[in-house]
Amino acid sequence: MRLSPLFLSLTLAVSASGAIGQKPDDQINPKSVALVEQAAKVKAAGNLTDASGILETALAVDPRNRGAYIALAEVAEQQALPGRAIRLYGEALALDPNDLKALAGQGEAMVQKGAVERARANLVRIQGICKTGCPQQAALSAAIAKGPPATVLAAQATDKVPPKGEEGKTTKP
Repeated sequence: MRLSPLFLSLTLAVSASGAIGQKPDDQINPKSVALVEQAAKVKAAGNLTDASGILETALAVDPRNRGAYIALAEVAEQQALPGRAIRLYGEALALDPNDLKALAGQGEAMVQKGAVERARANLVRIQGICKTGCPQQAALSAAIAKGPPATVLAAQATDKVPPKGEEGKTTKP
């Protein structure tokens, strides 16, 4: 029984010191935030490769930096890499599933990739979150209305056409 107060005080001391060193989830490392700001300047100067590298460093410093994922996805879109952009927007959405910018950006990248139905699903999610209409909703609606680039449509059309002489043949498993 004598050890009980000692044990209790040690337990409290250890658990309190562990809680002091932890940061809340909503607090992003300031160094990571500064790197995102630096990358924005580099991107504005037109150097997408360096901006991408800085943003990846920002994510290494703090992988909870949703803004870094979104900025990196935007760089990927400018580099004509919609598949990568979709994945990066998905990472941002994993941190906050209701991020309108990430939902709209991912939807626009999906349209660029030719996945219009998936983009429409993002639009429905945006409409559910943003009842009064918001710029992200308008931007994604416009992208869907415009449709995928002609090169994507042409590639999709050739994927659906069977090769010559193969039109009526069926394959057996």
